[in-house]
Amino acid sequence: MIEESAPIPAATLIVMRDRADGPPDLLMLERSAAMRFAAGALVFPGGRIEESDGPLDTDDDTAPRIAAIRETIEEARIAVALTPEPEPAAVARLAEALRAGAGLASLLEAEGLSADPAALTPFARWRPNFRETRAFDARFYLARATGSATPEPDGVECVAAFWVSAEAILASGRPLLFPTRRNLERLARFRSFAEAARDARRHPPRLITPVVERRPDGDWLTIPEDLGYPVTAERLDRARRS
Repeated sequence: MIEESAPIPAATLIVMRDRADGPPDLLMLERSAAMRFAAGALVFPGGRIEESDGPLDTDDDTAPRIAAIRETIEEARIAVALTPEPEPAAVARLAEALRAGAGLASLLEAEGLSADPAALTPFARWRPNFRETRAFDARFYLARATGSATPEPDGVECVAAFWVSAEAILASGRPLLFPTRRNLERLARFRSFAEAARDARRHPPRLITPVVERRPDGDWLTIPEDLGYPVTAERLDRARRS
């Protein structure tokens, strides 16, 4: 059992949908204003890794990948990395059962489906230690969207779910947590899922823990400069951490 004082193992899925006439869309969620963490912020689907996702093993990240797939179905009714590709009605059944507390493995078996964790590409791993919020050790994965399903928020943790480009989110002025903003800036450089996956393979995830750096013009929240991020610092008084 993981103590609450320890970083909470979590998984996040960046679902990308290629477009012929522009940059790829990303699946984004708007967190409920009533939530304790990231209230009202735009986020990627994700959450803590549950025991039903499998054992946490430092040499095997299957459990985080399963958690990322599960959370995306539960929070947005979008299914990726499942075979055969499920019908919308099956995805709806999965989402409702997951929201009621069922485990993903038994649900997939009942629907005649199987998960393919290898379809997810490792993108990043963040473990902020901000005093303002609980600590999460979050693994980020990339996945290509299949089909043209319309996302539906769970209505509890998330009040909206939609497809939007990274550029559009960054230009919108909507509230973003520091890690989300940095990841969006990185994703905004890519014109396809394939480009993003190639970049992810060039920069294997290393654990990122932002640190405060005192500069002549004030305190800045910073991350290492060799991990593929085009922006590696933000003024501390402007960075949203919770």
